[in-house]
Amino acid sequence: MTTAQKFSQSTTGKTRSHGPAKIDEKALIMSGFGINSEMETKEVLARAGMDADIVHINDLIAGRMQLSDYRLLVFPGGFSYGDDTGAGNAYANRVRNNLWDDLLEFLDGDNLVLGICNGFQILANLGLVPAFDRHYTRDIALMPNRGGRLECRFVSLKPAADNLWTKGIERLYCPVAHGEGNLSCSPETLLRLKRQKMITFTYCREDLTPAYGEYPWNPNGSVEDIAGITSADGKVLGLMPHPERAMEFVNLYDWPLRKEEMRRKGVPVPTESMNMHLFRNAVAYFR
Repeated sequence: MTTAQKFSQSTTGKTRSHGPAKIDEKALIMSGFGINSEMETKEVLARAGMDADIVHINDLIAGRMQLSDYRLLVFPGGFSYGDDTGAGNAYANRVRNNLWDDLLEFLDGDNLVLGICNGFQILANLGLVPAFDRHYTRDIALMPNRGGRLECRFVSLKPAADNLWTKGIERLYCPVAHGEGNLSCSPETLLRLKRQKMITFTYCREDLTPAYGEYPWNPNGSVEDIAGITSADGKVLGLMPHPERAMEFVNLYDWPLRKEEMRRKGVPVPTESMNMHLFRNAVAYFR
């Protein structure tokens, strides 16, 4: 099978005009000072079949909106509060100091949580991942990139576990945009992540072979090429790359080349990218 054929088969569909029927459950997309990926996240969920509200953290704190009205909670990307006290740290403190009881109640329900990039950093600071034995302590850190600079490039990811988030996914191909994505932890924590199959996505080369920590395939030096992990119960996912920023085929970095290869081989050119599959999996959980 050619690369073009593999790519075509790994996408979630050829059009976006006839998406899945909407479900009654809704997503809450957290907003606040410095968050900048709310609109992409809302759009990608809508295409996957789930309505979402973008809610400023101050509205939740003031009680104008209720977390209990939602089933999927998303912490999107950005640079919350300028990352002035560490990436995601100030936002995490706002949540812990004002919304912690509501969040614990949400986690006790049959709900899902997704954190992307800065959202992953927020989850790590809150201890929502890895959350061993539901103890919300900070067991991992997302450190400055090994190269010492902001990385903004496309990367390939492959699933490293079989769970609700990765079902049917062969690969993701999406951008990273972060200065602190170097996942670090103790050897004991790493061993437990591996034993409990909580490492969900890893950076890899284009042929899906491991990156082995090598740049640029592993863009930040993350241990074991880790790009995303879940909580111990699997319901919380933290992911550094941005699949929501490349939901369409034409969002992909090299789409003109891919399109021409497919055209010459007679392979149908998709409209959506393979990255839509992650969000369809999340929505499918509630069906």
